[in-house]
Amino acid sequence: MRLPIRLRLTLVFTLSMALLLAVAGWFLYTRLAAESLRTIDAALLSEADAVAAGLGQQGAAFGGSEPGTARGLASVAQVLGPGGTVQESSQVAAAVPLVPARLLPHVRGPTYLDRVLHGIPGTTRMVVVPQESGQPRTWVVVGTSLQGRRDMLSELLALLLIGGPVTLAAASAVGWAVAGAALRPVERMRREAAAISVSDRGRRLPVPATRDEIARLGGTLNAMLSRLEAAFDRERRFVDDASHELRTPLALLKAELDLAQSRSRTERELRAAVRSASEETDRLTALAEALLVYSRIEGGRIPVHREHARVDEILRDACASLAPRAAAAGVQVRVDSGAVTAAVDPLRVRQVIENIVNNALAHTPRGGRVRASVAQRDGTVRLTVDDTGSGFDPDFIGRAFEPFARGSAGVPDTGQGSGLGLAIVQAIARAHGGHATAENLPQSGARVTVTFRAAP
Repeated sequence: MRLPIRLRLTLVFTLSMALLLAVAGWFLYTRLAAESLRTIDAALLSEADAVAAGLGQQGAAFGGSEPGTARGLASVAQVLGPGGTVQESSQVAAAVPLVPARLLPHVRGPTYLDRVLHGIPGTTRMVVVPQESGQPRTWVVVGTSLQGRRDMLSELLALLLIGGPVTLAAASAVGWAVAGAALRPVERMRREAAAISVSDRGRRLPVPATRDEIARLGGTLNAMLSRLEAAFDRERRFVDDASHELRTPLALLKAELDLAQSRSRTERELRAAVRSASEETDRLTALAEALLVYSRIEGGRIPVHREHARVDEILRDACASLAPRAAAAGVQVRVDSGAVTAAVDPLRVRQVIENIVNNALAHTPRGGRVRASVAQRDGTVRLTVDDTGSGFDPDFIGRAFEPFARGSAGVPDTGQGSGLGLAIVQAIARAHGGHATAENLPQSGARVTVTFRAAP
C-alpha cells in the first residue's frame, strides 16, 4: 500500500533535513576541533619562541610558580640539553624530561606531541623546538592541557545531539503543514471532480489564483472537461441523428410487412410488398455501413492503405457503377480526366467519388449534367465534381461536411438519405492529408473539390 503524498513529501523532507543537519553538525564539529587545535599549536609555538628568547636569564621564561602561568598559556615548559637532561623546567614538570632523549636527535623543526603527564588533567599538547644557535644544542619544550578543548567539543556535541533532533522535529512539523497547504487545492479539486456528473456538465474544478503548477493542472483538467463535454455532445447528437435516420426505414419496413399479412394478398401485391421491404433493407444496410465507417473515423481508426493506383481509372469505374442511377434520374454523368497515378487508398478514393456523385445526382434535376474530373499537381491530387442543380443553400455550405447535415429544404447530402456522405468524404480526405470544400458555381449548380496528398 502506497503512502499518501503528503506523508511521502514529509518523509522525504525529514530525511533530507536529517542528512543536512548531520552533515552540517559534522562539518561544524570537525572544523571547530581543527581550528581550536591550530590556535593552540600557534600559541604554543609563540610561547616556545618566548622561552627560547629568555634562555640564560634566570626566571625570565619560568616566572610563574603555578601551572598555566608560564606566559599565561603553557601548563608546562622545559629546556632540554644534550642527552635529554633537564636544564630548566616549570614547577609542574619538575626534573622529569617531557620528551624521551631518544626522540630529540630526530627533531629537525617544531614538532608537536600529545602525551599524558602526571599532574596535568587530560592530554597535554606539546611542541618541541630545537635551538640551532649556541653550544651545546638545546631543545625547548612547551605544553598545555587539551582538557578545555575537549570540554568545549563535548558541550558542542551534546548541543548537536540534543538540538539536532529538536530542530528536525520542528522542521518535520513545518514540512507536514507546508505539504498540507500545498496539496489543499488538489484535495478541493478532487472533491469537486467526484461531485461532477453527466447532469453537471457545465461544472468545473476550482483553480487557485497562484499561477503555479497546481493552477496549471486545474486549468488543464478544466480544458479536458470542456473537450470531453464537446465530445459527449457530438456523440449524443450522433446517436440522436442515427436513431432518427434508422427510425424511418424501420417504420416503413414494418408497415410493409404488417400490410402484407393484414389480409389475403395476391401474388402481385406480395411481390410489391417484398420489393418495398427489400429496398428499405438496402437503405438500412447502406445506413449501417455509413454509420460504421463514420464511427471509425470519429475514433481515429479509419484505415488508409496507400498503393500506386490510377486515380482516373478509379473515377471512371465509380461513375460507371452509378450509370444506372444516373439514367433513372435522367442526368448525364461525364468524366474529364487525363492519366493520374498516385499513392492513395483506392477503396477510400472510390468511396469519396461515389458519395460526391451520389450527392450531385440527388440535387440535379432531370436533363441536368454532372461532370467529374481529377488532376495532379505538385504532389497533390485534386478531384472536382460539378453539377447543374440548384446548388447548396447559403446557410448549408458552412456545415455541408458535418454528419447528418441537411439544407433548408430538408434534402440530405446523399441520395441514400443517411446524411453522412460528405462527412465521410471530408474524413477520408483528411486521412490522406488533404481536405474537402463545397461551393456554388456563379451561374448555377454546385462544386465539391477534394484534395489528397499523394504520398511517394
